[in-house]
Amino acid sequence: MNEIQAFLLGLVQGLTEYLPVSSSGHLEIGKMLLDVDPKQGGLVFDIAVHVATVMSTLVILRKEILWILKGMLRLEWNEETRYALNIIISMIPIGIVGLVFKDDVESLYADEHIRHIVVGVCLIITSCLLALTHFYKPREESNISPTHSFIIGIAQACAVLPGLSRSGSTIATGLLLGNKKESLAKFSFLMVIPPILGEALLDAKDMIGASADAASIPTTSLLVGFIAAFISGCFACKWMISLVKRCKLIYFAAYCAAAGILVLILG
Repeated sequence: MNEIQAFLLGLVQGLTEYLPVSSSGHLEIGKMLLDVDPKQGGLVFDIAVHVATVMSTLVILRKEILWILKGMLRLEWNEETRYALNIIISMIPIGIVGLVFKDDVESLYADEHIRHIVVGVCLIITSCLLALTHFYKPREESNISPTHSFIIGIAQACAVLPGLSRSGSTIATGLLLGNKKESLAKFSFLMVIPPILGEALLDAKDMIGASADAASIPTTSLLVGFIAAFISGCFACKWMISLVKRCKLIYFAAYCAAAGILVLILG
């Protein structure tokens, strides 16, 4: 993977991690279009750009994160503690999937043809979810409840499938449950930080001893991809929060449908 390929893939990861179009699906599309061999440094690069997007979340939502931490440090039951508890509840489904079904999910990536079919179908499913938020508008509730947090967490767990957008699934599920638009996008982005960091640590453990994989991608390419993912992630995170507040997701539904059909045709 050269620097230009790394830059373009990092840009794709940063933008699509927050926009409801599936970062994993678009990374696969990007590698396919750029003729990048996923076996050559693929795991190392994917971890690097995913950590970069988590860093962008920490920067953009730093006020909200500090608000939660300060409230928890008071060691009392307050609004911040309830918010943190909801994030923990939302992590339960993805934790179960990661521990029990990790090998089954990874098996979908083994065969390139099957992987492309899964990506195409899941992009179309993402499109349907986003379209529903445009036509079905329930009465908004003021706060995200623990029950809704768990259901949104189930949506996040389902999004381990390549092509099923994590942000699209969680935000669409929250909107369909009637959660307040202003707080939903931020909650969706905050709840994803622990799972992505946990996944990166688990993958890093698998990388120990895999020196051939790490050596197959230049350090400069990793750095370029990381920076591109971080900067584009900052931009996309702020943009997505604004879009959810205005509930302008129908355009992404059309895009995901077209992308899914294209992948199925090319795959």
